[in-house]
Amino acid sequence: MTNLTPQDVMTATPVVPVIVVDTVEQAIHLGRALVAGGVKVLEVTLRTDVALEAITALRKEVPEAIVGAGTVCTREQYIQAVEAGSQFIISPGMTPDLLQVGKEYAIPYLPAVATISDILLGMEYGYHHFKFFPAEVNGGIKALKAFGGPLPDIKFCPTGGIGPDNYQAYLALPNVLCVGGSWIVPQDLIQAGKWDDITQLAKAL
Repeated sequence: MTNLTPQDVMTATPVVPVIVVDTVEQAIHLGRALVAGGVKVLEVTLRTDVALEAITALRKEVPEAIVGAGTVCTREQYIQAVEAGSQFIISPGMTPDLLQVGKEYAIPYLPAVATISDILLGMEYGYHHFKFFPAEVNGGIKALKAFGGPLPDIKFCPTGGIGPDNYQAYLALPNVLCVGGSWIVPQDLIQAGKWDDITQLAKAL
């Protein structure tokens, strides 16, 4: 799949799994399990040494997935993630350098915002789709409703403090296209290799 837009990525699944893996083998099993459950957008966070290698492997071994990098914090990481094969990039915040490098590559980039001022800065660089992080700490649903007043055309993927008890309330908001979460990829199931259980969690969405 080529020429993806932020809208394509954010509407491909209601929940984007926030993936942390220790081995490439884990990543491949996990990717297959999630896709089997109907979740095909995979955000591999750059929190472990194998993350970039895992992205490359997932692109090859799970071709039906849309694979991207999360927790991208610097220009260097951004470029490394692109070179590894990422189809989208997500960061936990934003800097002018990240906003600029995001315009230098033809793949979707979701910078993270926490305030109206953050959103306005992103808009100056031409962005209209954002991660809202950490969502619950920064006002959650009430904040997103407030953002929607002056900025009705801006779309969000809230992440942080979102789980099975509240994700549907977030998805009901008109300016939310998807949410990010780790509850469908719990570390205990990953470490135990219980891939069928993860497929069932994905199907439950």
